[in-house]
Amino acid sequence: MDFLQLAGKWVLVTGIANRKSVAFHTARVLQESGANLILVVRSEARAESVGKLFPEVPVLVCDVEHQEQIDALADEVGKITTVLHGLVHSVAFADYSSGWLPFHETPRAAFLQAVDISCFSLVALSRAFKETLDPETGSVVTISISTTRMAAENYGYMAPVKAALDSSLCFLAKSFSKFSAVRFNAVCPGLLKTSASAGIPGYVDSYLFAEKATLRKSAVRTDEVASTVAFLLSPRSSGINSQGIVIDAGMGTNYFDEELIRGE
Repeated sequence: MDFLQLAGKWVLVTGIANRKSVAFHTARVLQESGANLILVVRSEARAESVGKLFPEVPVLVCDVEHQEQIDALADEVGKITTVLHGLVHSVAFADYSSGWLPFHETPRAAFLQAVDISCFSLVALSRAFKETLDPETGSVVTISISTTRMAAENYGYMAPVKAALDSSLCFLAKSFSKFSAVRFNAVCPGLLKTSASAGIPGYVDSYLFAEKATLRKSAVRTDEVASTVAFLLSPRSSGINSQGIVIDAGMGTNYFDEELIRGE
């Protein structure tokens, strides 16, 4: 039974880095559901490695910091299909090369670059594919975080950037509603084991603490996030729009767990 009703649908997936990434797991779930994929990566070198993971799937290159590349991407996709039923925005970047800094010492250039890549790219891609997204069943899904209100010092300025992303999807949903039924939603996971997260100072300690804070004492898995992305792309989630779906295995309700309090 095709529960998700994604068979034969065209979905553009951005941001695959390797087998650990949310975008990789999402693409796999979509493939298993019979969807037609178009993958987008940042560089030619990444295109070569991702092409080996997904043979016979188109892999296009686009650095979202450059509008001309986004425009060229829309043209390339148009040569493959005239309609997209889904778009997965799994793009984020923060320059932590300076190490941990107090938030008030955040470098302006680093903050603005993170906003450009991690947030504004969603706006730019949505605009570029405005005419391609199916006006009746189109669905755009971005990857956020479980909460932007928890001031994790090592995560730093990326939390405000993700807050901007969360707000932007609401404004995109409202804006697109003037001429279509395209939906915009976010999947908001707790801490994950990904290569990108490995670059965050002190991430391992935060990950282990978050795992203890979950109700099941087991961290959120990337494939669980991917399954939710696939659901939000599908017609089965047609009533969900302008929302963030939290996937944190109950962590957000369990900060006063007795084991955490005792420091076990």
